[in-house]
Amino acid sequence: MIDQPTAEAALRALDPLVGEWRLTAVGPDGEPWPGEARTTFEWHSSGAHLVQTTTVEMPEAPDSISIMGCDAANGIYYQLYSDERGVWVFGMSISETEWRLWREGEPFPQRFTGRFEDGGRRIAGRWEKAEDGTNYTTDFDLTYVRVG
Repeated sequence: MIDQPTAEAALRALDPLVGEWRLTAVGPDGEPWPGEARTTFEWHSSGAHLVQTTTVEMPEAPDSISIMGCDAANGIYYQLYSDERGVWVFGMSISETEWRLWREGEPFPQRFTGRFEDGGRRIAGRWEKAEDGTNYTTDFDLTYVRVG
């Protein structure tokens, strides 16, 4: 018998995300983006995936759905992100203090780092992109504040 972590145990690491959050985005110029944005993380009825649904009142930032899960045997998390522009697969890690997402490929590499703050009621994060494929710059800061 192989001694492997169970998917259930690995998925429990995603519990700090579960709930409803208000989002605030600030561009690299320091200006807040207009409109309201909210996201909800909830377990799929199978219990095997966490579903994130995001609505944004800004045409440049489309509504989206993400499915998160893990390969427990290898300790690898993934996020399958989709919006009107297409579908992307992100690598993902999560700990008690930090949530990270990253991907390579077209149209450019991206990464997100979020820090859990205020007892888990806030995630202070930053999206970065490497339009030249190598050098990352700030795309926007993104703050999650728990509302439910």
